Amino acid sequence: MQFLILSDMHGNAEALAAVLRRVRRKRFDATLVLGDLVGYGAAPNQVVEAIRELPGTVHRIRGNHDKVVAGLESGENFNHAALAAARWTAEHLTPANRRFVRELPSGPLRLEPGFTICHGSPLDEDQYVFSMFDAWEIFERFDADLIFFGHTHVPSLFAVRGRETQVALLRGTSGTIQIEPGTRYLINPGSIGQPRDRDPRAAFMTYDSERGRVRWHRVGYPVERAQQRILKAALPRVLAERLALGA
Repeated sequence: MQFLILSDMHGNAEALAAVLRRVRRKRFDATLVLGDLVGYGAAPNQVVEAIRELPGTVHRIRGNHDKVVAGLESGENFNHAALAAARWTAEHLTPANRRFVRELPSGPLRLEPGFTICHGSPLDEDQYVFSMFDAWEIFERFDADLIFFGHTHVPSLFAVRGRETQVALLRGTSGTIQIEPGTRYLINPGSIGQPRDRDPRAAFMTYDSERGRVRWHRVGYPVERAQQRILKAALPRVLAERLALGA
């Protein structure tokens, strides 16, 4: 099967549109959306509607910003800019889009035996997975061999085969990961709407399960348009400035 993997759009319509244009001529058996449709960016309705209208089979889960915007959590652990954006988003979403965000299911979501998606970690949807220690805890307590996760906004790979481990940041315009039998993987496609690996380009992945190939992709988009939306909405300036830095 062919999968398109999207994560952390964060209300950035320009970035999401660029990704969807890049893949418009490709056929996918399913699209996997790893959460955080909203938050930070100033085009939440456009992003939610684009995700709602994705063709074919789509598996969606919620992220932590989705929960706060939907009123499912207070956001008391958010920093000032994130909380301001969440409150602004909650006020500006249409009722239908807010209901859609509120009804996003929590992860983890098992798609096939050994194949799972989640937002943060399959153990805790709000947990950040940054280190091999985090990965080992997941591998010890969760039985999937292939897990796609988001939340950190950093395209990355954690792999375990017996006592051998691998950690990698996935850099460059594109590249391929070959899924090997007997190896367990945690793979992050990075963020479409707010990358944090010092590369401002939108990040996403594709996965060919028959060939066992995961491919990461970066695509440029008009960052300045997304910045102008944020500034026009009177959201914190830092949310606009960081888009150009990929930070």
